[in-house]
Amino acid sequence: MKKERNKAIPAAYLFLEKEGRYLLARRANTGYEDGSYQVPSGHVEEGELPSEAAIREAKEEVGVEVSPEDIELFFVSYRPKHDDTDDYADFYFKTSKWKGDVRNMEPRKCDDLKWASLDALPENMTLHVREAFGALHGGVFYREIGLEELKREGLYKL
Repeated sequence: MKKERNKAIPAAYLFLEKEGRYLLARRANTGYEDGSYQVPSGHVEEGELPSEAAIREAKEEVGVEVSPEDIELFFVSYRPKHDDTDDYADFYFKTSKWKGDVRNMEPRKCDDLKWASLDALPENMTLHVREAFGALHGGVFYREIGLEELKREGLYKL
């Protein structure tokens, strides 16, 4: 019997840094991790590169324009299917350069924007974004977030 190919969904994240603090958005009314903070992010669309998706999502979610040459990939993670979503391949980028003022462009999906330093990150963050914050200056480039860890965190729902 032929096994079906993995259909991992690529997602892109953009960490916006200003004066040692990072922009966080609290999810609301999405049906996934509502009440948890993360950074501007979203699915990579067909024909789009992860870096392009990160830039697009920053504009759509917080209204800033970022140039491709001003972002840097710093972390990649893989998450297996653990709820009604699929496997995910996550690409994390960072920048401290953008044009425009940060503002909540999606109030129906985000009920709070705030800046936080690495030593004052909120407890209620999505697991994968929390892992990425740990990699910002730690030298870890790739991490697999396994099912056992997802179970320990209470995120396994199959």
